[in-house]
Amino acid sequence: MSPKALHFEVLEFGSSFQMESIALRRKILREPLGLDFSIEELNAEFAQIHIATIENKAVVGILLFVPTKDKSLKMRQVAVMENSQSSGIGSQLVAFSEKWAIANNYKTIELHARKTAVNFYLKMGYQTIGHEFMEVNVPHFKMMKDLCI
Repeated sequence: MSPKALHFEVLEFGSSFQMESIALRRKILREPLGLDFSIEELNAEFAQIHIATIENKAVVGILLFVPTKDKSLKMRQVAVMENSQSSGIGSQLVAFSEKWAIANNYKTIELHARKTAVNFYLKMGYQTIGHEFMEVNVPHFKMMKDLCI
């Protein structure tokens, strides 16, 4: 996959790319757990920041930010298309998102990482906080990164 074909974009809620990102998140994050989105969950995402990796006019990666207190963000719903996983798209998406967060004066990013993704985030400079916990019947760890370093 050529990195030159990739670009990153903050999506407008309700846009065709944002709709496409829902399908990607459903396939990668929800269906394997036997879950789906409710209308209420999707409507609540209006106030969230949707950042996507676009390749050849298609969404291949997505993450959402929820603004929290004290100029912090909670990263959630990170997904990369199956045939693009382990290609560097996720790392590039997170790096772009961090630059966006810094440019918009956010100070920290926190997230709940699935246990299988902890090493990915450790390599990106995130730290684990506390102990393993269960969320949607999957082991997770709370992680955080200070953007002011």
